[in-house]
Amino acid sequence: MEFLLQLTEDWGEELFSALSKAGGKAFSNMAVGYNNVDVDAANKYGVAVGNTPGVLTETTAELAASLTLAAARRIVEADEFMRAGLYDGWLPHLFVGNLLKGQTVGVIGAGRIGSAYARMMVEGFKMNLIYYDLYQSTRLEKFVTAYAAFLKANGETPVTWKRAATMDEVLQEADIISLHPVLDKTTYHLVNKERLAKMKKEAILINCSRGPVIDEAALVEHLKHNPMFRVGLDVFEEEPYMKPGLAELKNAIVVPHIASASKWTREGMATLAALNVLGKVKGYPVWFDANKVEPFLNENARPPAACPSIVNAKALGLPTSKL
Repeated sequence: MEFLLQLTEDWGEELFSALSKAGGKAFSNMAVGYNNVDVDAANKYGVAVGNTPGVLTETTAELAASLTLAAARRIVEADEFMRAGLYDGWLPHLFVGNLLKGQTVGVIGAGRIGSAYARMMVEGFKMNLIYYDLYQSTRLEKFVTAYAAFLKANGETPVTWKRAATMDEVLQEADIISLHPVLDKTTYHLVNKERLAKMKKEAILINCSRGPVIDEAALVEHLKHNPMFRVGLDVFEEEPYMKPGLAELKNAIVVPHIASASKWTREGMATLAALNVLGKVKGYPVWFDANKVEPFLNENARPPAACPSIVNAKALGLPTSKL
């Protein structure tokens, strides 16, 4: 007995005990995150925990970029205005938003998704970058440096990058802030009342990571008192619910956890999750790089004889593929 599950389903001691008693040895989240899984309990019962990284990077970054554009140019408000039949003709002050070119985009968490988003905003809109991460993102820095050289060679103003010493530095300096941290006890309510107050009055905050990294009640109050501050949210603190008042705010764009909702990515997630379980049943080793998933998604060839990604492989002593 093996299982595939979603991020919305919690697994702990009781379920892993039952799965183990039924002979189960593996299950896989159809997601990159696994905050819903008690990995220690899985280790206790010898159950392999699969996930699906590598297939969500560009799709998630694209949604973060989409929310950024929608918030900056007030697309949702303008769409509702048109549908309500309120448009009487062009006006110079109608739905004036934010220009992105030459502004500063701030990224908190410059891993795969955060870096992909940063590249999109820097190259697509010639934005300057400031980022905060515990680890230096050398590849991202090299990308921005090379793009700056390209712009300069073509007579344009070069973009800049800066690695911030603190997260607060990003919040204070950036015009757009996109959150891409993992969710753990150190990042719970990472953005709270005090940190919201440090941001620019016309800043835009984007969250496509995990809902609880923002104190959502504090965010609602901040949006109420700062009408030029805007936010784009794909995730929420207590999904599927929103904190009271959020849905009524014009300066909030809210979408139902669709960051990975491109056809290619969702199909890929299902495939990788299934191959995690199948691979464990067949006794396959674990793939050497969970982010190099293309061989598993090639429709014209058999997938490798490996589990694409097992998060507790080391704890269970599972072998690694040499392919």
